[in-house]
Amino acid sequence: MVSTNYDAGTSENVIPTPVKIVVAGGFGAGKTTMVGSVSEISPLSTEELMTQASDGVDDITGVERKTTTTVALDFGRITISPHTVLYLFGTPGQDRFWYMWDELARGAIGTVVLVDTRRLDSSFAAIDFFERRKIPFIVAVNCFDGADQYDEEEIRRALVIAPHVPVLFFDARQRESSKLALIKLVRYAMSKLPKPAGMVSSAG
Repeated sequence: MVSTNYDAGTSENVIPTPVKIVVAGGFGAGKTTMVGSVSEISPLSTEELMTQASDGVDDITGVERKTTTTVALDFGRITISPHTVLYLFGTPGQDRFWYMWDELARGAIGTVVLVDTRRLDSSFAAIDFFERRKIPFIVAVNCFDGADQYDEEEIRRALVIAPHVPVLFFDARQRESSKLALIKLVRYAMSKLPKPAGMVSSAG
């Protein structure tokens, strides 16, 4: 049964609009954790144990204790209003799986790019990917325990983030924190949509 995250008085006859969201970022940034924490269904995960075969292939600097990795995608769903259901697609983070990103991003209204302050350089590729394709995105700094703390301006300067791109700090393990990040993305993506014809002011 779908979890209701909205007022109980809402009409049961409303058919919500499905909205595709991508959760991206570098290896070990918390994409699988975010999808799992916020999904109202049991999330589909394609995590596999890391083996010796990945030695020298995947850069685990800063995340040496990570033992699993996403090899295809993570998938989850969350209802954020009577009118909107988000379908979440988490990308694999390693360089060798980036060829899948184009397919996962197709049809998405926007992306949450997760940033790990222990490995800021791992975020450049994701930011560049969505900037080049003109897909709206927000930057969500995942606050790992014990990681160095930076303020918003420091993050913007380090990652060369444009002033209009929202930056927030959150905890991918917490459902409410992840949900608020998704809502912020939806609002930002909707603000980037072209205004329908006829909404232009006719004052004069």
